[in-house]
Amino acid sequence: MFFSDQVITIIILSTLIIGYLVNSLADFLNIKHLNPQLPDEFSDVYDRAKYERSQHYLKVNTRFGFITASFDLIILLIFWFGGGFGILDTFVRGLGQNAIITGLLFTGILLFLKLLLSLPFNLYATFVIEENFGFNKIGPGLFFTDLIKSILLATALGSIFLSLILWFFESCGPLAWLYCWMASILFIMAIQYIVPTWIMPLFNKFTPLEQGPLKEAILRYAASIDFSLSHIFVMDGSKRSGKSNAFFTGFGKNKRIVLFDTLINQQSVGELVSVLAHEMGHFKKKHIIKRLVVSILQMGIIFFLISLFISQEGLFHAFFVDNVSVYAGLIFFGMLFSPIDMFLSLIMQISSRRDEYEADRFAAQTTRAPHSLVTALKQLSAHNLANLTPHPFYVFLNYSHPPVLERIRALEKPKEPTKGVAP
Repeated sequence: MFFSDQVITIIILSTLIIGYLVNSLADFLNIKHLNPQLPDEFSDVYDRAKYERSQHYLKVNTRFGFITASFDLIILLIFWFGGGFGILDTFVRGLGQNAIITGLLFTGILLFLKLLLSLPFNLYATFVIEENFGFNKIGPGLFFTDLIKSILLATALGSIFLSLILWFFESCGPLAWLYCWMASILFIMAIQYIVPTWIMPLFNKFTPLEQGPLKEAILRYAASIDFSLSHIFVMDGSKRSGKSNAFFTGFGKNKRIVLFDTLINQQSVGELVSVLAHEMGHFKKKHIIKRLVVSILQMGIIFFLISLFISQEGLFHAFFVDNVSVYAGLIFFGMLFSPIDMFLSLIMQISSRRDEYEADRFAAQTTRAPHSLVTALKQLSAHNLANLTPHPFYVFLNYSHPPVLERIRALEKPKEPTKGVAP
């Protein structure tokens, strides 16, 4: 036994409480760091009223996030120390099914309970907060249609993947973790194809970008950087939200650029090309491959650690579960692993922020129009009511992208003259 149930309880409980307190502190500092003075860089896209509205939006979401996090923590502690895991395990075992079906039921019921408890908060966030700030475009019918589709998809894909993992750990002995890792790699690669091709179109309409100045400019730019591109789509993001975005997805012949229709309506051709140049920069700089490789390696380590802990009785006793099982061990290990996961996520976010700067530089250099990216970032931030002055500690904990003001200043920073060359 690696740890006693008391030690495991202390580790997980401490992680939950410390994480809650640290995030609450970050939220508090973030609100206190709000500057009523509009940064000079944004004077051309913000007026005083809109800037105040963006800060009010942050305050509302922060208060709501604190309430949601507090509720989640309280419910988890009540369920845990009230013996909820043990009660649920006894119930599913009593149905007399095999280990895989029992594991699917155990996991599915936990996820369904979490979904039910989070539903009122999601409804409030969508139909009160986002509605009040003019972002929400979705009606109740579409909201619940999306929810049902998400549940069905998660059930189908999740059941297949979890069944494989349970079967490997139940049947394959010491090398089960390796088989799980290999299966996970195949699953991830399949998802890279399935998501843009089959899953995303279930929720949004993707229309090929029509011929015109924008498509010509995008294709001309892609050719200039030797970026093969045959799929450029416009997504009807306005069906659900007034916010704007663009993203790159897929690999090989299946890779595609997607523009929100709201983005096209707000930006000029030059600005849109700069935004897409940033996304293509992630591909050309191998950021996407790097993140995928890191995720795969991390997954392999996690499965190996699971194989070491999954049969430790102390892990189950910490959650008041009498019987050792693979399915419950997966969930309990996930909670035990949370301190390491938190640390790794911070490292990944540091790397991600560095990648964003590099993609910005790539876009600025290859389009030879850094000002277009600057104006695009300004308008995106203004339209989405982004926080222009986040606290550094909050950024450290939560931001995968650098604050927009820092990105703009980096783009506008004069280039240093090359050594040995007269200025």
